[in-house]
Amino acid sequence: MTTRVFVCEYVTGGGLKDGPMAALLPEAEMMVAALVKDLTAVEGVQVTLARDRRLPPLPMPVSIHWVSVDDPWPQWERALAGHDALWPLAPETGGLLERVSRMAGDTGVRLLGSAPDAVAVTASKSATAAVLVAAGVPVIPTFPRDAPPPAEHGWVLKPDDGAGAEGVRRIAAWRDAGDTVGMVVQPFIPGVPASLSVLCRDGRGWLLSANAQRIEIGAGGAFAYRGSDVGALAGRAAELRPLAEAVAAALPGLWGYVGIDLVLSDVGPVVVEVNPRLTTSYVGLRRALGVNPAALVLDLLTGDPHPPDAGALPMVEVRV
Repeated sequence: MTTRVFVCEYVTGGGLKDGPMAALLPEAEMMVAALVKDLTAVEGVQVTLARDRRLPPLPMPVSIHWVSVDDPWPQWERALAGHDALWPLAPETGGLLERVSRMAGDTGVRLLGSAPDAVAVTASKSATAAVLVAAGVPVIPTFPRDAPPPAEHGWVLKPDDGAGAEGVRRIAAWRDAGDTVGMVVQPFIPGVPASLSVLCRDGRGWLLSANAQRIEIGAGGAFAYRGSDVGALAGRAAELRPLAEAVAAALPGLWGYVGIDLVLSDVGPVVVEVNPRLTTSYVGLRRALGVNPAALVLDLLTGDPHPPDAGALPMVEVRV
């Protein structure tokens, strides 16, 4: 039996007609190429990729649905109607990932991703923190912009509705904040920036890898993400696995591949945010695992996945 999967990645699929495509394109291309390579290697899976007409085709055995940039949404919906499943990739910002994900329900196909309602929660730093706090999960305290708390090491100012390091900066004093409309503030917590690659389904979580993140803090306190070392924290997998499981239980609408950003502080791991989609660490995951991670996601449709031991992985560098 053949399963027809439509991969709709917002940046490369025609969504950024008026946006800063040049800045976002390289990382998006890396994730798309890795996912398509993995999906096309799964027996019985046929892949169609939404692709901006301005970009070259991928040199892979995949059908291309070329998208003009005037209005991609109806083009995606028409293409999706001829498929069995949708694998969405998009920033959470502005409800983009939620809207792409809702196309599956609108067209009656299987969603290979988190439920739109769960995506909506994780798109907000404050909403995510509230849910995790209520579930007893250690998470960085998140405050509205007009209520800065005392903080020994200063604060981190970031968009409440944001993705990645865009618009994130460290400030020593609240008077340095400037325009804070739409922002939240968190105490800066010293430690090792890290991430977890996790499979989720119905409140359960399976840790795939524990990764070190490359984060730079530049002039003016601006954060920049430079990549990750997938599997670099394999030695701490036993400690971090319960955290991955707790996040999955707190957000039972998470499904498929999920990235969890965290800080390994002196008092233990603390969650920073939850990404209900592929993250850049996925690019190195197949090499680290030695098995196809897209196949593990598809295993969730019929039973429990059986990933390799996250505590016994080699390190794979991913740079952006």
